[in-house]
Amino acid sequence: QNQMVSYPRIPGHEIAGEIVQNGKNVPSEFQVGRLVTVSPYSFCGKCVACQQGRVNCCPYNQTLGVQRDGAAVEFIALPYKKVFLVGNLPEEQIACIEPLSVGWHATNRVQVSSKDIVLVFGCGMIGLGAIAASGYKGARVIAVDINDLKLEKAKALGVNYTINSQKEDLEKKIFHLTSGQCVNVVIEAVGLSETFKKAIDLVCFAGRVVYIGYAKEPVEYDTSLFVKKEIDIKGSRNALDDEIKEVIKMVESRKIKIENLITQNYLLKN
Repeated sequence: QNQMVSYPRIPGHEIAGEIVQNGKNVPSEFQVGRLVTVSPYSFCGKCVACQQGRVNCCPYNQTLGVQRDGAAVEFIALPYKKVFLVGNLPEEQIACIEPLSVGWHATNRVQVSSKDIVLVFGCGMIGLGAIAASGYKGARVIAVDINDLKLEKAKALGVNYTINSQKEDLEKKIFHLTSGQCVNVVIEAVGLSETFKKAIDLVCFAGRVVYIGYAKEPVEYDTSLFVKKEIDIKGSRNALDDEIKEVIKMVESRKIKIENLITQNYLLKN
């Protein structure tokens, strides 16, 4: 069992829906029939994180489908401020907006820009979100995974380089691609001790590292590299409402082709 989930629990935090009824105080733009996605997070508004505007890491957050029942139901009632209108997108792509937003938030944490070479460990959905966001912001992106099918998904998003670290020498390839300078930014979206440490090894001097994954066992570092390289090391959790809006713009722009991320559709009755 996932330690973050309380049971029993109705799942569903990556949401596509249609407005079927409004409360009397809901703004007029939330018209019945409009397609929407949802921010599944909550926050207290009073803690230190919330007071700094970083409500995404509120210690009292309860995510739909994780600490409270989610949207894998026919109907769900939500505050309108948690609901975001989307344009003419297929519902399966709308459901991708929330996990893509988690990757977008990570790129904001380390201020990814067009000046950067970004290395992303992990081409699962969250890593692909970081790849999409980095590419959309103009960075050169290197995707690393041990699964060729996942690396193909990264290529579909327009990643510049892919590396299967079980088949290639990762350090040699990175040194070659960066002329020995290493990368400006490493985004870790796997959650393994090995990739946690490789992030520090492969980031350049004055580089930035952000961790989205979390390791299940303690990680031992050569901490001298923290100081010698003067690395900025950050964590990343969930996403902010404005970031969800930015991802909606990205998906609606069609500049990032997310349709290839979806491998299979299943009916709930099955």
